[in-house]
Amino acid sequence: MDYLNTKGRIFDIQRYSVHDGPGIRTIVFLKGCVLRCRWCCNPESQEYKIQTMKVLGKDKVIGRDVTVAEMIAEVEKDRAYYRRSGGGLTLSGGESLCQPEFARDMLRAAKEHGINTALESMACAPYEVIESILPYLDLYLMDIKHTNPEKHKAFTGRANDLMMENARKVALSGQTKLIIRVPVIPTFNDTVEEIQGIASFADTLPGVKQIHLLPYHRLGQDKYEGLGRPYLMEGILPPTQEKMDTLKKAAEAASSLKVQIGG
Repeated sequence: MDYLNTKGRIFDIQRYSVHDGPGIRTIVFLKGCVLRCRWCCNPESQEYKIQTMKVLGKDKVIGRDVTVAEMIAEVEKDRAYYRRSGGGLTLSGGESLCQPEFARDMLRAAKEHGINTALESMACAPYEVIESILPYLDLYLMDIKHTNPEKHKAFTGRANDLMMENARKVALSGQTKLIIRVPVIPTFNDTVEEIQGIASFADTLPGVKQIHLLPYHRLGQDKYEGLGRPYLMEGILPPTQEKMDTLKKAAEAASSLKVQIGG
């Protein structure tokens, strides 16, 4: 049981979530990300290092080191909710795959405790890393942000070739349920043509039946000030409900997938 001693670095635990997989879930947020999305609502997740962030005028330490055993003990506290709702553990970030051993061993421990597992991830890692976690993963919530590599790089810092290739490999593996999620970001991907492009791509992935459109919000804006960083989406407003309804219809017209607004 040495894998229970695997260490990882987290920055938050969120309980009673109903938007990040089936049922009521406990989300463990891992530190570290390879992207720098302009709209990121968890900028404190991007750096792997432990940081200090101003929150309501006071310094708050962001990040702590834990073991798999410690985290599974925390996740187990909510077992009654999982049993009644069909929920479980979701790993998020940042990008969980930046800590591949910890992510793999957390998912393994959850499965061995009979707990449903989900992963929120952009698939921005070598496929060998993803392949190592698939035996322990019930649901992959995978971000596909754009189909154009140049625009993807301009807004996130990296092109999207690897992510799209990995999406196809995960789908072809048949080892986990795969849902494509699209953060709908004004000035980036909120045109009918762009959303239809993503939906058409998702429709080519074997076994994929759902796509979730996640409207941009500004809930993380204050964190940038707390970290002493500029907020690059200043002045950009969230999409209206009318806009989201239009994009939903566009995605449905371009694919055979079930399209929903929100996760």
